[in-house]
Amino acid sequence: MYKRIIVALGLEHEHGYKAMEDARQLLSEGGEIVALHVIEPVPGFASNYLPEGHKEEVEASAMAKVRERIGASQHAEAKVLFGHPGRLIPDFAQEVGADCIVVGSHKAGLGDYFLGSTAARVVRHAPCPVHVLR
Repeated sequence: MYKRIIVALGLEHEHGYKAMEDARQLLSEGGEIVALHVIEPVPGFASNYLPEGHKEEVEASAMAKVRERIGASQHAEAKVLFGHPGRLIPDFAQEVGADCIVVGSHKAGLGDYFLGSTAARVVRHAPCPVHVLR
């Protein structure tokens, strides 16, 4: 059982509810879950064309979706960060002293064979065990 679990939520994938359920089963009594969604940065050339306040709106929307996936759990915190998920998730896990990361994996597409998936990057760089959902 784990005391601090990071659940990496890709809000565009269907793993969120299952990931939270699995994390609750892996959690030891008195432990905590941090449900984390990472928003990838908008390239500089494109960010100039976005309306003012766009970043805040995207963050608020993502936070609402993360909270929805958490549900009524009293042992879970919602967190939204900006950056590259494959590196930021392991770095955040290290920073908060997580002892497990739960992450979903989708069926690999052609781009994943050349670049690798977020789940693969998390597994490669994680400072702790990683529970991967398929």
